[in-house]
This record gives sequence, C-alpha cells and structure tokens, in this order.
Amino acid sequence: MDDTYRRGPLLLLSGRANRPLAVEIGELIGKSPDGVTLRNFADGEIFVRIDRNARGRDVFIIQSTPAPADNMMELLLLIDAAKRASAARVTAVVPYFGYGRQDRKDQPRVAIGAKLVANLMVAAGADRVVSIDFHQHQIQGFFDIPVDHLYAAPVLTKYFRDLNLEDLVVVAPDVGSAKMARGFAKRLSATFAIIDKRRPQANVAEVLNVVGDVNGRTCLLADDMVDTGGTLANAVRALKDRGARAVYACASHALLSGEAVEKLVEAPLEEMVVTNTIHVPEERRFPGLRVLSVADLLAKAIDHIHSNESVSQLFEIPPES
Repeated sequence: MDDTYRRGPLLLLSGRANRPLAVEIGELIGKSPDGVTLRNFADGEIFVRIDRNARGRDVFIIQSTPAPADNMMELLLLIDAAKRASAARVTAVVPYFGYGRQDRKDQPRVAIGAKLVANLMVAAGADRVVSIDFHQHQIQGFFDIPVDHLYAAPVLTKYFRDLNLEDLVVVAPDVGSAKMARGFAKRLSATFAIIDKRRPQANVAEVLNVVGDVNGRTCLLADDMVDTGGTLANAVRALKDRGARAVYACASHALLSGEAVEKLVEAPLEEMVVTNTIHVPEERRFPGLRVLSVADLLAKAIDHIHSNESVSQLFEIPPES
C-alpha cells in the first residue's frame, strides 16, 4: 500500500464524561468534538446520534469510563453508532479505563470486570483503543485489537522536576504501585521507598511498615489513582511519623470518591497533584489540589494514529524495572 495512504478525514467525537478535556484536545488538533446528540429518556436510558457524516471517516471517540456505568454504556453506544454510520475506523480514546481493578480472579466466584469491559468495547465495534495508565499492564492483553497504552508520568514528573525539591525520595504506597514509583524515582534522580500495608477489605488499608529512609527527607507518594483517599492519607501520616520533612502526592486518575476530599484536606500533605483524565468538578477541588492536563499527550497520540505514524516514538515509556 502507498506510504501516503490515509483514511478519510479525522472526525472527533465526545461523550459527556469529560467534555472539558475533549474540548481542549479539539482545540489542539483543530477539530471540534461537537457533533453528537446525547440525551436520556425519562427512565434514564441513553440516546446517541452522530450529527455529522461519518462515512469513510477516521473516528476518534473521547470518553472516560468512571462510575456510574452510564459512562461505559455511552461509549459503547457511540462506538456502535459510528460503525453503523460506515466509519472507516473507530478509535476509543479512554483516558481513564474503568473496571481496571477487576483484572483477575483473586477470590472465588468473582467477575473479571476488566476483561468483560474489553470484550464489550470490541463487540461494539472499536478498532483501536487509546488509554492512560491502566491499573495493571496486562489489561492491554484483554483486547483483541491494537491498544496504545500511554503514561501520565512525563506530565507529572515534569511538574515535580520544575519544583526542584531537595533530598527527594519517591514512595510507593503499596506493592502494586512500586513499578510506577521506581520509574518516577529514576526520572527525578531520587531514591526509592515502599510502604508495606495490608488491606483487610476493599477501600480499607492499614500501614504496617515503611521500607526505606524517609527521615528528614521530602517524600513524593506516586500511584495510578486516588479513590477514597484512605490509603493515601494513612501513608502521608506514616511518613510524617517516621520523620519526613514534607510529603507530596501524585496520581494519574482522580476518582476522589466519598469522603476523599475531607481525608486529603486533613492529611499533613503539601500538595496533591493529579491529571484531568477524569473531570474533577469544582465542588471536589480544594486548595492543596493541582490538576495537570493530559490534553497535549492525547492530541499528539490522535494525530500520529490518524497519520499512521509511530506513537511509541512520541512518548517516554517507563522502564520495566
């Protein structure tokens, strides 16, 4: 096939989960994400209609999938509508991939939600998926279509590098986030520590020990998501109890469920830095919260995919160890 081959013109669409991010991406690539009618019937059922010509187009649908499940359903309906409108290719741009924590059968008679959601997206007609910081890397293998797995690390580490924090140690709040934290430590020329904890039940964590030297140091807790804030708040207190001079925290995805804001405000935390993969409404924001944008990251990925150029060459890939 000729090297100059391109699919039809790019068509950018968006669901309602994170419209501000979609608009920002649209401004960067010069395409409006408008052109979709989305509404709910009286009983809550979702209606989707694409209002622009999609025939032969390279369609990119921006939609994060945090709770409620309506966000996932809206994405599936958008994909289906695009396929039935004869789109040449449909790429689901999912900045936050919901149900990613249900990635294995770790107890009897439970669902593997991440695999189910991957199957639903493929069945709806998605040809490709773009996402940021899956909860576990193996989720890429749950899809039978190409997946571009991007990382928020370049956005987050640039912010902390610019702060010029002295005597920095990057701390993993649990074993699951150790790989991500080690990558941060390498890029920030920092040392590494890890918190040993146990989780007696979902969304409840108990700190048992801190492995590594944090006394008199500036600590940065790095994780892929902050949900109820309990784990993070406990980790901050554990570090302060062990002599940490100051504690910062960062996470790719700001779920901020339940009393998360109250817990983080009460914790002795200098700053909580997150990205806008999930829309953080004004009522969930607080003075110590800073939201960084991943719009440029996603806009470049969309442009390179549309132009059939390499995506991996664009972005800094965290090391495996």
